[in-house]
Amino acid sequence: MMRKCLYALALLLLPLVGGAAEADSISDPAVLRVALLPDENASTVIKDNQGLKEYLEKRLDKKVELVVTTDYSSMIEAMRFGRLELAYFGPLSYLLARSKSEIEPFAALVSHGSTTYTSVVIANTESGINTVADIKGKDVAFGDPASTSSHLVPRALLLDRGLEAERDYKAHYVGAHDAVAKAVENGNAQAGALSRPIFNSLVERKLINTEKVKVIAETKPIPQYPWTMRSNLDAALKDKIKNAFYELKEADILKKFKAQGFAPISDKDYDGLRDTAKILHLDLSKLS
Repeated sequence: MMRKCLYALALLLLPLVGGAAEADSISDPAVLRVALLPDENASTVIKDNQGLKEYLEKRLDKKVELVVTTDYSSMIEAMRFGRLELAYFGPLSYLLARSKSEIEPFAALVSHGSTTYTSVVIANTESGINTVADIKGKDVAFGDPASTSSHLVPRALLLDRGLEAERDYKAHYVGAHDAVAKAVENGNAQAGALSRPIFNSLVERKLINTEKVKVIAETKPIPQYPWTMRSNLDAALKDKIKNAFYELKEADILKKFKAQGFAPISDKDYDGLRDTAKILHLDLSKLS
């Protein structure tokens, strides 16, 4: 297992010029390098997704290498310089990668019959915060700056309610969704924002005490995390990849993604997030 992880890291350390040249020339590679979200320890993510690896190898008749980068930024750069063929991005990190790479989304996870989800704004129950307006003058915890549901969308919600970061509240970036919930629970931040599915999971697993944390607002629907591929892959290979995901029914594999399955999605489905970024005056080409 350690050897596989080291190999994955070695792929990311290839010279940038070589990586760029490789991206231009490959259309039907013998090995598909598939990146997964860096939301847990790399060895854990790779171990948990061996079922996906074996499924794709069987369906595509190719060797598959799973890759887990250190963070969203390094994942975006790996795609930019041709070190990946497929990648599972968050919605915002997809937009950042798209602004720098020739990639295309093709599938989004389906949960509760939908390809959308929401974000929630939470508050410490002893903070005196009962509405979004009460956040003024307080500390707010966000996740990764490149996170959709733990930064971009909830920050836009606060702005829509008249609260601007640094002017009306102090923004803190703590990295992960669970770290946001813990920061609010511990009182290190009076409010915070994270994905509704992740918040629900933390509550169900009793990792967050609902006597100390409460939901005060919820965002509009957000397009789900997209699977993406390099645009220069062979057309026949693209079709095989798409069908492999659309026809994926194995419960053990889908459980790792908290998904019922995967459905078609296109770049235009993320235009709403591009508009949100403009409202916040965020330059997607520079954010990562």
